[in-house]
Amino acid sequence: MAPQASTIFSLQAPKDISLTEIEAELNQIWQSYGITGEDGGLPAATRATTFTLVVYEPEETQYLLATLGFYNGPLDGILGPQMEAALRQVQIKYSLPETGTATPETLALLREEFTKRQGNGANGDNGSSYNLNAPSPRIADEIALRNPCRIIALFPITGEDEGVKAQVSAYCPIQKQSSSTLICCEYITLSGTAAALERVGGMIPALLIGGLPKFLWWKATPDPNNTLFKRLAAVCNNVIVDSCRFNEPESDLLHLEELVETGVPLADLNWRRLSAWQELTAEAYDAPHRRAALKEIDRVTIDYEKGNPAQALLFLGWLASRLEWLPVSYQKESGDYDITRIGFLAKDQRQVEAELAGVPVADVGEIIGDLTAIRLSSTNLQADCGTVICSETGGCMRMETHGGAQAAGLFQQVSSLSEQKAEALLSQQVQRWGRESLFEESLGVIAKTFKTGS
Repeated sequence: MAPQASTIFSLQAPKDISLTEIEAELNQIWQSYGITGEDGGLPAATRATTFTLVVYEPEETQYLLATLGFYNGPLDGILGPQMEAALRQVQIKYSLPETGTATPETLALLREEFTKRQGNGANGDNGSSYNLNAPSPRIADEIALRNPCRIIALFPITGEDEGVKAQVSAYCPIQKQSSSTLICCEYITLSGTAAALERVGGMIPALLIGGLPKFLWWKATPDPNNTLFKRLAAVCNNVIVDSCRFNEPESDLLHLEELVETGVPLADLNWRRLSAWQELTAEAYDAPHRRAALKEIDRVTIDYEKGNPAQALLFLGWLASRLEWLPVSYQKESGDYDITRIGFLAKDQRQVEAELAGVPVADVGEIIGDLTAIRLSSTNLQADCGTVICSETGGCMRMETHGGAQAAGLFQQVSSLSEQKAEALLSQQVQRWGRESLFEESLGVIAKTFKTGS
């Protein structure tokens, strides 16, 4: 279980300031607090000394439309024809004035529907993490528990371009077991239209703490041509994305491959979610006779929760890159099940067939497209390479009834995935940075696969 923060001590509640006053205001916060704490009533506080994290949030209206299934375009904060059509669709469905713009009534309804989708909406901000009127430090709670850092949050908004508004604040989670030092995070929040944020993009690098690692968590659609994205990616040690949130996984994964080719050090939180699956797959072939049978695998079936095939594609890309399979065909079928069939050619010229199945589920979790089961097998009935790995009994049962030339010789079950939320994975990711060769090789296979599509 992830550690829980107790009381959050506020050194400075969110305070509106001008862009030119940010550093001076942060310095003033620490000077006011003092080295040993306020009147000795609290322990000393450690200022941001480990890294800077820049977080680019999706624009709220666009994100809500996408989450609720009205919008399938890029999360770029731009009010284009596709977003206007989505807004009109919402307004017609819920009998609101049809304007094609994010009216207060439309936004309120979207927030309400989003809250219902999320459950009880007990977060205290209408279920949305994009309420600029009530900034919250929880986005970095997992990080602040371990590392004093500076977080720069960028919030693109729709509407009139009125420039960029800035806020600063500082929070310290108070740990019951700790009495010597408060570990604090500084927060800088910048909000404005996408165009306004781009205009001030040149000053953001100056807000990064010199000499320390710098991370960019880009929660919107990664766009190699986005001016602000390119500017920030160029000065950060790691650019972090989460492909489980991609609206158009095929094109967005291709964009990631483009970024890798230009030398951007990428990390995908969704790739981290595959660790247990990768470890169990490797473990299944540790025994010498099983390792020898690896070359016999020529059938791969991967089931995932319908909605986003990114995890399934990343796992298959990893497997194919390790076994040196060359993609030669790519076909998709949509229906009750989203079926993707991919053909590979092994080094000995054997044909390898993979099937990815998006399986409809009644209860969609927070992570869209989680893997549920993997089956590796062979058309060679004498080969001892059959393996089934699943996240639940139902997944294994489906794999067994799926059929095939060879029964599974080994069953594995992935343990609970409760710690796979973005904030927990992000806390692990900021402990490392640089390029990840396995991830990049897997992306390369995926990109080649897409290009074989008929």
